[in-house]
Amino acid sequence: MNFTRWSARLPGTQRRAAARTEQTIPATPRADGSVPAARAERRSDRSGPLPADGSGSGIDELPAREVLDRIPALVALVHGADHRLAHVNDAYVAAFGPRPIGEPARVALPELAELGLLPLLDQVLRSAKPRTVKSRKAPGGRSYTFTCTPVTLPLDGSAAGPEAGGGVLVFAADVTDHAEAAERLRASERAQRETAVTLQKSLLPQELEQPDDLRIAATYQPGGTEAAVGGDWYDVITLGGGRTALVIGDVMGRGVRAAAVMGQLRTAVRAYARLDLPPHEVLQLLDGLASEIDASQIATCVYAVHDPNEGSLVYSSAGHLPILVRDENGVIHRAEEPTGPPLGTGGWLHTSGSVPLGPGSTAVLYTDGLVERRSEDIDEGVASLERALAGATGTPQVVCDRLIRALGVTADHDDDVAVLVLQHPARTGPDADLFRNAALELLGGVEAAPRARAFATGVLASWRFSPELHDLGVLAASELVANSLQHGTPPMRLRLRRTDRRLIIEVTDGDDHLPRRRRAEPADEAGRGIAIVATIASNWGCRRTPGGGKAVWCEFALPR
Repeated sequence: MNFTRWSARLPGTQRRAAARTEQTIPATPRADGSVPAARAERRSDRSGPLPADGSGSGIDELPAREVLDRIPALVALVHGADHRLAHVNDAYVAAFGPRPIGEPARVALPELAELGLLPLLDQVLRSAKPRTVKSRKAPGGRSYTFTCTPVTLPLDGSAAGPEAGGGVLVFAADVTDHAEAAERLRASERAQRETAVTLQKSLLPQELEQPDDLRIAATYQPGGTEAAVGGDWYDVITLGGGRTALVIGDVMGRGVRAAAVMGQLRTAVRAYARLDLPPHEVLQLLDGLASEIDASQIATCVYAVHDPNEGSLVYSSAGHLPILVRDENGVIHRAEEPTGPPLGTGGWLHTSGSVPLGPGSTAVLYTDGLVERRSEDIDEGVASLERALAGATGTPQVVCDRLIRALGVTADHDDDVAVLVLQHPARTGPDADLFRNAALELLGGVEAAPRARAFATGVLASWRFSPELHDLGVLAASELVANSLQHGTPPMRLRLRRTDRRLIIEVTDGDDHLPRRRRAEPADEAGRGIAIVATIASNWGCRRTPGGGKAVWCEFALPR
């Protein structure tokens, strides 16, 4: 087989052949008839014959000091136990000035002492291993990376005296440009983080609403300086009629974008909460909105509503961690079900559940930064939180602080943490007199109206309200009952409730048609009841109740 013909077809063989042709020097026949190789001819052009050992480069004959002086980096050579200066190159002198040869390093090289490198010289001399210290700013403002390498003295190959000992070659590469670029990058990252933290905190409630029946505190702690700000948020919304909505959530992702999405979701939650919808319907609306805001962003969330008349916390969860409740006996309850996928995933019907929250109970809502650790399962973190909650007593703010300390959250924590603690206090003594409830079942037909009016008159008189507030309360109760008797269906109930701040009147019935305020024409015989209530009361509203029906309520603010 003709290998020459086949090799000519292989990729690159023609180029290599051409290169060999160009490099070849025309051969001149020798006396013995042989033709010397081209490489041999090129070597013969150098001055002097090559040594037999192949060390023809001449590097061994170069003076070491001359080589060091030509290096643009800073070089210093020290020897002995006290690191006496043997040599500094021209670059070192240009950077720090002349240095006295023969003096110890602490005297001859004060810049090394200032940078804390003298112990490093001891370590290199003792271990005979090189060490490197990166990006140290030296006097004069320049930054250097120092490499200390053990050497044997003297370097010129002459016999070393017994006093010479080992030495250390200090090599300093100027990295000022890199250090300044890194510092600019860090400054930019700090500025971006401060912007995100500022945005995050400005979007959180600056002051929590404090409902009549609950004591509430919250804590938000951003991640450490190495962690980007996340999208944790919380809120407290008074719904009227003594009810309170509580929400906590976490937008996946970090930085300004996550904080901005969090702000939009929090605003939407407050708007939807004003509709006084059940928790699962609020999350259903939020789910669609989250997809519209950013299809690539998802968020977990818990929305809960506390009703003091029911003594429970009705909630719905979108992929969030379970609410924890400690009852008046110290028993911890975990509200695990029901829960759905995070907001922004779409295609899921959320449902509501409830957990008891009677007088003397404490509930905790939190984000995953409080319980999630890389070294353990998140269920273990929730279990640790349960144990911490079992022993955490005091005001809601004290409970917040104790839970954060118990779970090991510090200033350099790697994730955002948001905690919301609410307590339903058990009131006794004079404090209990400020919180009263009274209810009447409205049985029969129109004859229930005078019974309701008499009931309201007696209850409000026993609560020792002023004559003006007493009369307004009786009028509002009469109008709400008359509206329910005319437009509603059984079962019907009148409920009166007073707190330390307001009087609440509520009527429930079995019809789910919500009333609205409208302007009645002069000739109309009806349609003025809700308008009268809205005029005399501080606030009024209506909502659908679980299982069907509605509740219509109004409030009167008590004088301070």
